[in-house]
Amino acid sequence: MTELSSRIGDFSAVKSISVYTGNVVRWCNSAWCYRATPQQEILECIKAALIEWISKFIRDQVELNGSAEHVICNVIQDNERIGPNEREDIKLSAKLFLYMFEPGIISEAVTRACSMLGVAQLDSVTLALPPLPPGKHRSLEELLPLWEELETLVKGQKVTSIGVSDLDKKLLEDLCFNVQIQPSSCQVNLASCCIIPPELTTFASENNIQLLTHNDPTDIFPVGLFQETLGAILQDPATSECTPQWILRYSAIIKHRGVIKSKGYLIKAERTGENH
Repeated sequence: MTELSSRIGDFSAVKSISVYTGNVVRWCNSAWCYRATPQQEILECIKAALIEWISKFIRDQVELNGSAEHVICNVIQDNERIGPNEREDIKLSAKLFLYMFEPGIISEAVTRACSMLGVAQLDSVTLALPPLPPGKHRSLEELLPLWEELETLVKGQKVTSIGVSDLDKKLLEDLCFNVQIQPSSCQVNLASCCIIPPELTTFASENNIQLLTHNDPTDIFPVGLFQETLGAILQDPATSECTPQWILRYSAIIKHRGVIKSKGYLIKAERTGENH
């Protein structure tokens, strides 16, 4: 890794690092993909993307010196972007996993996804809130600012529909009664409740909210695992200070056929304690 160190340099000046994996189908054979958990899939895709990105520096003799403050590891290939002629035939959905409540990061994630995929708009965005500390409960007060940001994206035609993940009936009801644009869907993790609560089903039906199930863990990709992965591949102790802000998982599905054209991840992390 001596050649890597000489070209990339140290990360002491880096304030943020982003990883864009491109189509995950490239990173694993189909049999492995079907067996992988969501966390395993993210882990393997981040590893593969970083390794490909690093090899590009070495192969093309590109240097990243210590003055680079915002590093983007982007391995999305041109043929993975969605062309204007095929956009009408593609349903582009995203689930955004937040690690913190901070203004602007939802807009940043959606804008970056649109830019990387070559589109002007996502068809749907589902919001997954940060993991709760033990003994804490979700509140409408912390959710409303995030929802207002999603509403702004809908009004600005960056997103067509918006949804939420893992809200109980009371919080979903409170949300619907206090926002301008109601969620079009609500995801429920059957690992935490084997059967969708009847009162949630009734409320969703009465308010035209689609209930969907998912198997994503509460903490989709733990901070420690991210830092360990980054440090092991980049071999720089400074990367251990990088904390994820958000992970966006997207899927492009061919309409009327239900075939996945592509699926991938965008991850944004910042140096702990840095001001931006």
